[in-house]
Amino acid sequence: MVNKRKNVEKQAPSKLKTSAIIPAKKLFWLPAILWTVCIALIFYFLNKESDFLWKVQDLNLFLYTPLYFKQQMVVPGGMLTYLGTYFTQYFYHTWMGVLMLCGWWILLMWIIKRTFNIPAKWASLMLYPIALLLITDVDLGYWVFYLKLRGHFFVATIGTTLAITLVWLYRLIPVRYYLRTLFILIAAIAFYPLLGFYALLAVALMGIISWRLEDWKNGQKGLATILAIVCILFVPMIYYRTVYYQTSFDNMWWTALPLFRTDREHVAYYIPYYLLAAYFVVLSLTYRANRDGDVTKKLRFVLCQCLQVALIIALTWHFWYKDANFHRELAMLHCIEQQDWEGALSEAAQQEEEPTRAIVLMKNLSLFRLGRQGDEMYRYKTGSASFNAPFQARLIQVVGRMLYYNYGKLNFCYRWCLEDGVEYGWRVEFYRYLIQCAIINGEKQVAQKYINILKQTKYYADWAQEQEDLMNNWETAKEDKRFAPIIQLMSYRDELASDNAFVETFLLYQFAYSDGGTPLYQEQTLLSALQMKQIELFWPHFFNYANLHKGERMPRHYQEAAFLYGTLEHKVDISHMPFDKQVIQDYREFMELAQRCKGMTEEQMKPLFYPRFGHTFYYDYYLIRKQKSY
Repeated sequence: MVNKRKNVEKQAPSKLKTSAIIPAKKLFWLPAILWTVCIALIFYFLNKESDFLWKVQDLNLFLYTPLYFKQQMVVPGGMLTYLGTYFTQYFYHTWMGVLMLCGWWILLMWIIKRTFNIPAKWASLMLYPIALLLITDVDLGYWVFYLKLRGHFFVATIGTTLAITLVWLYRLIPVRYYLRTLFILIAAIAFYPLLGFYALLAVALMGIISWRLEDWKNGQKGLATILAIVCILFVPMIYYRTVYYQTSFDNMWWTALPLFRTDREHVAYYIPYYLLAAYFVVLSLTYRANRDGDVTKKLRFVLCQCLQVALIIALTWHFWYKDANFHRELAMLHCIEQQDWEGALSEAAQQEEEPTRAIVLMKNLSLFRLGRQGDEMYRYKTGSASFNAPFQARLIQVVGRMLYYNYGKLNFCYRWCLEDGVEYGWRVEFYRYLIQCAIINGEKQVAQKYINILKQTKYYADWAQEQEDLMNNWETAKEDKRFAPIIQLMSYRDELASDNAFVETFLLYQFAYSDGGTPLYQEQTLLSALQMKQIELFWPHFFNYANLHKGERMPRHYQEAAFLYGTLEHKVDISHMPFDKQVIQDYREFMELAQRCKGMTEEQMKPLFYPRFGHTFYYDYYLIRKQKSY
């Protein structure tokens, strides 16, 4: 009996100690779950990110045809662009695309755990590559309009997942018969055409991790490393000479990576990719076959993992592209594509900082479509803030095609869709405008060609069918509210001209220096002359508008311009014009305040005048100058 009691006493501490240890499987995925839920909620519930993802899929194209697959495979890494464009299309429904992206991240974390034998106490390590992959997507900003890599949003994630999967398979291959060494050669030759750079990354990691595998001799490890280096150097060269000769030789080692290059290379955007490669190099160098996988202190582990998740999310949010003007432009574009003119104006009304010209032009277009530009054009903030990009982003690529289409300049919309399609790759947005321009121009065969292309997509096939029905019933469809205003603005002479990529300036001159046409066209000519602030252009359009709208109330801003110009020059008798009392009173009070502020600069006067007169043409004429259009 005494011996039994002693044995029980000896076993008791051991049992307590065992109960304090928590199996790794129970808590290993805690950081991954926290991270995935947080990022999914950010994407789904932030409207500005929803607009961003909508634009990402609008600038994407995936066709369910064998020819489309063959077109992607003409360059190394073509399989990644094929898969990337396939998954990107699901951002049409924000929640679906976000879930798919998060699903790929969970799969990647699981593969990282298996490949590098990550223990539970280091579980948060798996979040670092996911954060870097997320940053490559959400720090794009205006690059979203210029990147030539198709399916960019998914390419890096899928490429990294498949690359690490190859490393995992390499580690599982038996040692005998030099099978591992042979696998390096097979991976380089077979997967380089499919994965491009990511296949070379996998080969490099195989060469590194070889030195951490305990079941290999040093000679075998050295042979594997030498073979990996040889494959990285020469496999792209051999493919360039035999198959992919149309690809630039300098890019053969970097295919399936985005090119952040305009007039010069923007190296900072490659930093997440450098860090991602360095991360896997470190994991390969520190790989161990046997690691302690249990957690001894549950509370400390949970707190530590939660803090690391919070830290990683905070750092990711810090590098997240959050420019307010950029997101407002996307929101307004989204509204305009849905013919939601009031929604676009609601976005413009929330403007706090100086807006870009894209925001101002979309606001003007929305007011024009609602018939309120002559009364409300100056009730919104104006400005010419530069696009927040490290390169010269141009208005034409951001909103130019949309503006040309909605102002009836269909040939220019068509031209820029073709040119940008050749330069940056074909996208859903381009085909939508090509179809609508061709239909309105009566070019049925051209329209049918593009309609047949969009019929091969998942989410735009119904839209393409609708356009085909409109084309076949055009006499009825041209009275539709979507087309009628555009047709009325096509009252100009069809002549060859060049915009030099300056959309706003070109539109202003095209309208202001023309006459005749429909009443809607005539109003746009007056609005253009008003915005150009050229008195000799204003009066002819003003009198044409007055004759076309006899007995109707003259919009406020037209009255303000007429009263101001008539008072300044005295060349036109305005004494009999029925000006609103408020128009005259505002002018007199404006001039009285100007006299009191004599000697002040325009910048000093703006904050004094804006609260009272910022909504008037007087303020715009005297205090808004030197605005640039890009």
